[in-house]
Formats: sequence, C-alpha cells, structure tokens
Amino acid sequence: MRDDEDLPFVAALYASVRAEELAATGLPEAQQRAFLDQQHRAQHAHYRAHYPTAEWLILEIGGTPIGRLYLDEWKREFRVVDISLVAASRGQGIGGAVLADIIAAAKAAGKGVSIHVEKHNPARRLYERLGFVLAEDKGVYDLMEWDMARPSDQGASEP
Repeated sequence: MRDDEDLPFVAALYASVRAEELAATGLPEAQQRAFLDQQHRAQHAHYRAHYPTAEWLILEIGGTPIGRLYLDEWKREFRVVDISLVAASRGQGIGGAVLADIIAAAKAAGKGVSIHVEKHNPARRLYERLGFVLAEDKGVYDLMEWDMARPSDQGASEP
C-alpha cells in the first residue's frame, strides 16, 4: 500500500473498527465521521513516520479486501503494527490464521513477535491464546509479545 491506492478502504476499515466506541459519545454523526477521518489521517502519518520499513498489506479473500496487516521485521522480532478486519470477517479464525503464519515465520527466523493492543480490545483473548504475554504497560495500550522462550501450545482459532 505504498502508493496509497488502498487508502479509501483503509480509512473505511479504521472507521468501522472505531465506530461503536465513538457512537457511545453521543456526538452527531457528521462530527463522528470528521473525527474518525482526522484520527485515521493521524494514525496513518504516525505509522509512516515510525515504521518506514513496514509492509503495508491488504488482506483479501477472492480479490475482495477484508482487512489490513501492517508488519515490520526488526533484528529480533516481527512487529505487528496493525491488524484489522472488516466486521463480516471477524470471529471466523482469519486473524488467528494470519497471526499463526506470522508466528511460524518468526520461529523459522529465530525471532519473537510483538503487538500493541488497547487494554479493552477483545482481540487480546486471541493474542493470549496464541501465547502473547504482557511485556509493558503503555497506558492506553499494552505491548504484548510472543517470544521463542514462551511458545504457545494453543491453536490459532478464534472463539
């Protein structure tokens, strides 16, 4: 996604992931859309600035985009910068399968895997099942890591 041709899909995906949380604020819909657009632009700029070597992948099934995976490979680990799926694709094992593939690649390379996750993100349960543990409390986010020293005996299926 280096040329930003997928940016409209990614912006809509971002909005879909955050919409329920923002709806609880009671803001008018137009203000919610404007806020989500501004937040997506800020996130996109942050990711570009702080993860310049990351792969920016659109996940597809049958040519239809269903999510995004931003992945950076570092000396000692693979950093999952972001993984998001459209609502219709959540809870079907897709995210678990993608993460299991990343863990397998990390194992083969002798590396760990890390991801920042919001404290109340339901995906935490999946990460924990896959063997990720809390590495650092970052306030709103936690840094979770899968380490070669702590491999998971769990499967990759979601609840």
